[in-house]
Amino acid sequence: MILAIVAGLLAAFAPSIQTNDREIVIGECLIASRGDAARRIAFWMDPVNESIVRGTWKPPAEGEKFVVSEKEFAWRKSTAGKDGWFDDGILQNGYGFFNYDSPNDEIRLFEASGQTLAYVNGELRSGDWYQGGYIRRPVHLRKGPNEFLLLSQRGRIRAKLVAADGEASLDAADAVLPDLIACRNYDSWCSVVVHNQTDRRLDGLKLIINSQDGASDVTPVPALLPLASRKIAFRARGAAPAAAGELELSARLAAGRDSAPLGEKINFRLRVRDPKSTRKITFKSEIDGSVQYYCVNPPSVLEPGKKPGLVLTLHGASVEASGQIECYAPRPNIYIVAPTNRRPYGFDWEDWGRLDALEVYQLAAREFDIDPRRVWLTGHSMGGHGTWQLGVLFPDRFAAIAPSAGWISFFSYAGLRMPASEQNVEAMMRRAAAPSDTLAYINNYKGEGVYILHGDADDNVPVTEARAMREALAKFHPDFAYHEQPGAGHWWGNACVDWAPIFELFSRREIPDDKDVKNLEFATPSPGVSAKYRWVTLEQQLKPLVASRISLNVDTQKRTISGTTENVGRFEARLAPLAAGGPVQFELDGQKIDNIAWPEGGKISLIRSGGAWGAAPPFDPSRKGPHRMGPFKDAFRNRVLFVYGTRGTPDENAWMLRKARFDAEIFQYSGNGSIDIVADSEFDTRSEPDRNVIIYGNADTNGAWAELIRNSPVELKNGRLAIGERQFEGEQYGIVMIRPRPNSKFASVGVVGGTGPRGARTIDRLSYFTSGVAYPDCVVFGPNTKKKDKIGILGAGFFGNDWDIAGGDFAWEE
Repeated sequence: MILAIVAGLLAAFAPSIQTNDREIVIGECLIASRGDAARRIAFWMDPVNESIVRGTWKPPAEGEKFVVSEKEFAWRKSTAGKDGWFDDGILQNGYGFFNYDSPNDEIRLFEASGQTLAYVNGELRSGDWYQGGYIRRPVHLRKGPNEFLLLSQRGRIRAKLVAADGEASLDAADAVLPDLIACRNYDSWCSVVVHNQTDRRLDGLKLIINSQDGASDVTPVPALLPLASRKIAFRARGAAPAAAGELELSARLAAGRDSAPLGEKINFRLRVRDPKSTRKITFKSEIDGSVQYYCVNPPSVLEPGKKPGLVLTLHGASVEASGQIECYAPRPNIYIVAPTNRRPYGFDWEDWGRLDALEVYQLAAREFDIDPRRVWLTGHSMGGHGTWQLGVLFPDRFAAIAPSAGWISFFSYAGLRMPASEQNVEAMMRRAAAPSDTLAYINNYKGEGVYILHGDADDNVPVTEARAMREALAKFHPDFAYHEQPGAGHWWGNACVDWAPIFELFSRREIPDDKDVKNLEFATPSPGVSAKYRWVTLEQQLKPLVASRISLNVDTQKRTISGTTENVGRFEARLAPLAAGGPVQFELDGQKIDNIAWPEGGKISLIRSGGAWGAAPPFDPSRKGPHRMGPFKDAFRNRVLFVYGTRGTPDENAWMLRKARFDAEIFQYSGNGSIDIVADSEFDTRSEPDRNVIIYGNADTNGAWAELIRNSPVELKNGRLAIGERQFEGEQYGIVMIRPRPNSKFASVGVVGGTGPRGARTIDRLSYFTSGVAYPDCVVFGPNTKKKDKIGILGAGFFGNDWDIAGGDFAWEE
């Protein structure tokens, strides 16, 4: 790519404005293409972004030209339609720019859609790329010119500036609310968006909830960053009406000891449902403490003395879980449960979407006292992909799976490609995405019943995806069924999910007891993703994020467990298939381990060292394992907390706060999230020691660094980055990485920082909240002096099992 901005006029573009007292609607802007950049890419640098990183950005002028990958592009004027949308093919992958000349210095709500992100006077703000229309961000308009630069990847954008009344306001557009059951008391989690409409931190707010049944509750609002929007969790308590219908709640903000009203009151309507009807159930997620929901379709009848089964159903892209659940008729003695993927698009049931499905599975299993042997998995479209994914990664959780119109993986459907080499930086980055490679672990399906359903005229997910899986399964699978519906497209009514033969197959499949499983075969991309299968838990790999495989056979007469392993460094075997008491022997990879005394608890751990297997010492939780493995994105879970630095220059401090705010905004949008954010000066490392933390800044600028990044082989401070023997001098380098949190047996610390302002700007737009995009344990970004200072990924890799570099695996650009 040639990153050269061709000379042109640099006068600011002033758009036509439609305005009234409440709204300023943007009617004209400049637009320009950014070339052929892919959406699911770990790092992309175009001329506009490069100028921002290098600090040379200036507002464009109509006709100004630039070059991307030897192609010339130019800024040109675009006019919005009557509905306010700028609709142009350039915006499939381009920028929009306008300059609003404000008559006042004021705070307004920036209400835009279609943009992936926006720079508002240089401050990065999250977008609304799926065009939901419910995202508003408080922004500070200076008196005079105000620059707005929007990145768009979906073909159209619109923008307006809405009056912001008061210092804070409630926004009901993105609330999470439960359904109630008629004639029952309720005590349920809810959430609502609160906007801080000031350029200072707001403390001491209260959220006051009143119900039409007379119940009242007060919730303290956590401190809000300047110009921040956050979803605030609260409890709704009271007694539901005796009949199905609605119950009204009101909410208002208050401030001070006297709870003086702040802003306008808003109202919510909660559905009141019959006990036999479908309903939404809310909960507080362990990922980030946010309020999420799942939907349940109760059984038509419960069988006395027999625990019910559970069908987990995964929705497609743009579909709500509440819509997915309505597609099913109730079934006898089966709860049908629909998790959300955290949003209608969410994470393609990978990353935090996968975690959401597992979290809901566990919650529903407890709530409805499910028979753990009678659990099945299904889904449509993106949810069909999720079915393939969860089914292959967690094959002992489900007795059978049934993907409908499902795509296999990002490699088969979304254009991701395998690297040509296994040792370069690109390959290291792709290894971090190993969990996405469904076909790499296909033999895991052997223990599950499988039903594949697809329309042969599907114009969204081609039927070739289903046929490819049929061909792959036919080579080894003894228990799968396949059906193509003649003439059917992508969605052909409720039958394409509520398909009778699927439920017939489910009714005949149960998960066997571990003691009855004598032959075991399992593969995983990483113990940090999926470690357990039946009575075996893979605890460590020899090479991180390369497929680990184990195949074991039990001879109960000889009391021998024999088999082979691949890329397994340590595993635990729970000896369920053997009678307790006598000695045991293993034959692994051609090596015998004789006369092992029956272990306490019936479990034994074996470790591979120097190519030989032997009894393992007690597991050391300070090392990598299923509890804490990386890679980088894994830091954003376990009630994650963001900590921004305050020990830098004013510009450095501003970047750290704004980057933490931006990441929280992105996760709120993509994952319906709500993340706690605190300054380093307020962070107590002794409180909540088992909580994941993301540090923004470096050793010089973030006061939490010394406590949280102890004994690290990576040194990061102003002007210097050192990783082992690799050293980078200057303020132009950025890094993301994950480390174990000191004094915790399972928590992690993520780092988002740089050696200076330019290095920090280099990582501003990393896509770590995008499914299909992955980052290893440690990634370094910056200019490559051997490639004319082209900004890109300089190195990437994985720490070893001891979290050091020597035993790890890194690749560097040369």
